[in-house]
Amino acid sequence: MKIVLAGAGAFGQKHLDALQQIGGIEVVSVVGREPGATRAVAARYGIPHATTSLTEALAQPGVAAAILCTPTQLHAVQAIECLQAGKHVQVEIPLADSWADSVAVAGLQKETGLVCMVGHTRRFNPSHQWIHQRIASGEIRIQQMDVQTYFFRRTNMNALGQPRSWTDHLLWHHAAHTVDLFQYQTGEPIVKANALQGPRHPTLGIAMDMSIQLKSVAGAICTLSLSFNNEGPLGTFFRYICDNGTYIARYDDLVNGKEEKIDVSRVDVSINGIELQDREFFAAIRERREPNASVAQVLPCYRTLHDLEQQLNVGN
Repeated sequence: MKIVLAGAGAFGQKHLDALQQIGGIEVVSVVGREPGATRAVAARYGIPHATTSLTEALAQPGVAAAILCTPTQLHAVQAIECLQAGKHVQVEIPLADSWADSVAVAGLQKETGLVCMVGHTRRFNPSHQWIHQRIASGEIRIQQMDVQTYFFRRTNMNALGQPRSWTDHLLWHHAAHTVDLFQYQTGEPIVKANALQGPRHPTLGIAMDMSIQLKSVAGAICTLSLSFNNEGPLGTFFRYICDNGTYIARYDDLVNGKEEKIDVSRVDVSINGIELQDREFFAAIRERREPNASVAQVLPCYRTLHDLEQQLNVGN
């Protein structure tokens, strides 16, 4: 299957690393903002074509699908371009930074029938899969999720420590992971959501600290704390407080409430959540089915983010 990858930065390269572990996939073009840097990434991964134009990449012979790892503000418009070009598309999280754009992508996917998947990686991390399987079997039920998403980003840098051309967002990007995961793991809609945010950064123009509360239909709750001001430890840490045990997920690692390690190495074919996410995308295309984390499945998450944004706008 011939594909293109747009976004040659830190996260795009994580996908390129993952794609090397998946058979039957050929990346024929990579798209980036800076020509020189994009050509360097193409050379490193043996990709024959490099460009600054998504349109040019999609026009390469035989292209069936695209993976978008571009700045958040481009996700919706580029996903729409891919679908209009007749290409399946995986959009890295978040799908969009507005409810209207999220609905527009979902509507076009329904119209075209093409696979449109969103990179909600937590659904695929073996640690969270382990929890999901036990919820599905009736072994455990979530009472509360307590989640911390902490970074130190007082300057506009990416995960490689390089200057970023766009501004990240705690609500539309980082909160999206947990809002979706809470709905996915409980299997229930969110019926109540509250948010508070701290002061906006004087130059970045975004809130650097945020607190979110969620409640599901059956009464499970989620408390999410997010910060770009935290000096460590960095990352996202999930505490699942269940009716039958407590579990703490730190990316692909899982321990119980006593910090005893749980082996998740046999949950799936890999412990790399990005690789598993990509495998699902290609399997859905080949099997002509809806993927896990399809745009339709994650759309309720973006409705909740929209409602939270409205609260925050009124509060400020």
